Amino acid sequence: MIGLKRIARPWLWQLGCVLGLLALPMTGLHAQAMRGLPDFTELVEQVGPSVVNIRTLEKVSNRRQPGGNSDEEMQELFRRFFGQPLPGQPNTPRQQRPNRPQEEDQPRGVGSGFILTADGFIMTNAHVVDGADQVLVTLPDKREFKARIVGVDKRSDVAVVKVEATGLPVVKIGDVSRLKVGEWVMAIGSPFGLDNSVTAGIVSAKQRDTGDYLPFIQTDVAINPGNSGGPLINMRGEVVGINSQIYSRSGGFMGISFSIPIDEAIRVSDQLRTMGRVQRGRIGVQIDQVSKDVAESLGLAKAQGALVRSVEAGSPAEKAGVEAGDIITRFEGKPIEKSADLPRMVGSVKPGSKATLTVWRRGSSKELQVIVGEVEPEKTAQKAPSAPTEKPQASHAGQFLGLTVSELNEAQRQELKLRGGVKVETVAEPAARAGLSEGDVILAVANTEIKNVKEFEAVLARLDKTKPVAILLRRGEWAQYTLIRPQR
Repeated sequence: MIGLKRIARPWLWQLGCVLGLLALPMTGLHAQAMRGLPDFTELVEQVGPSVVNIRTLEKVSNRRQPGGNSDEEMQELFRRFFGQPLPGQPNTPRQQRPNRPQEEDQPRGVGSGFILTADGFIMTNAHVVDGADQVLVTLPDKREFKARIVGVDKRSDVAVVKVEATGLPVVKIGDVSRLKVGEWVMAIGSPFGLDNSVTAGIVSAKQRDTGDYLPFIQTDVAINPGNSGGPLINMRGEVVGINSQIYSRSGGFMGISFSIPIDEAIRVSDQLRTMGRVQRGRIGVQIDQVSKDVAESLGLAKAQGALVRSVEAGSPAEKAGVEAGDIITRFEGKPIEKSADLPRMVGSVKPGSKATLTVWRRGSSKELQVIVGEVEPEKTAQKAPSAPTEKPQASHAGQFLGLTVSELNEAQRQELKLRGGVKVETVAEPAARAGLSEGDVILAVANTEIKNVKEFEAVLARLDKTKPVAILLRRGEWAQYTLIRPQR
């Protein structure tokens, strides 16, 4: 017995030591795991009341002359972007409706926004409200207001609307400079019209170049149509961005979303509230990135700055003495790391202000004084008439949806950077009611990817022709989902 005790004691002591050592790191890992999994419930309670649903309406003519008016009909199709019947509105084909007044309000789109001030200033995306005849704002407590569009800035995709109310719950504005890659963030919005939906993820990158004036915040937060204009929120309950875009090869969410930094958006919104528009500076140069080879050949320590390709005649830059071939390395003493930094820096300066440019010219730096000009308002480009081309053979398999489609040729696929899809040739009810237009590209039907007309016809053949059909389409650079409800 004594021998057994002597053997057992060291064995038990060693086992206890091992278990004790194992327990220590496991406890630490468990605590670290618990710290790494955030709880968003308090944030939702804190910020949720300040996030609103935005619906837009446009006035459209519902009276059709015998033979129809093709221009009016095409305009109507574009106006019915995201079209869905409002509650209480008859969901009947247009030709079966009785004659009514010349114009009626039709749904145009759905988006999100958030309340900036207690007296009713609300921020959203420009593409949510631009062109709308009426804007309806619904709060989480179900109160609904008609909103006035204060100002829209398409270049930054920021807009401000105003509702007549007091004592509204407002968001807290965060400091974007404190935002870190890998930090948890949350989005609240109305994807597909589903009010107050919450999604979460992390910051994937900052200062992502996707536009002339905006260095976007990239996240993996799930963003879908209807989330546009909603807030991106940090773990302190502060708004750090406006959810604006997604990147996708298929049109669906692929884990890459972009948000407008809130500091940039606030600068825009302040001008919209005071002047109704945004003033941006310009100096009149065409610029390019400075490559490593160019930097070495010109004696620059590293590849940075903006290479001046050309200078506009009579521009502020020409008057200041800027020459083609100069490399602008600093603006108002701030270094220009890449060429995209210059238009942002210049754009933030009030037109008429004097600014200092530092340029690298023939092996040495030189400072030039420039009087910043103003960027002209955006003008609608006029499309040049194209030579008539032979239309590809159209498929009529989708007539029960009001669609005829054709194949995309190789040039169109390369231009749109698509693997497949079919082009919409003509649109009638009920596709017109759902907002489809001639020239749209259908990428998927009923959650099935479509590569060509044959696959389009095969999917339609399997559908129940009495039930709504989900369509994923591409229009220009934007992709969206819509629902076509077959006529009964």
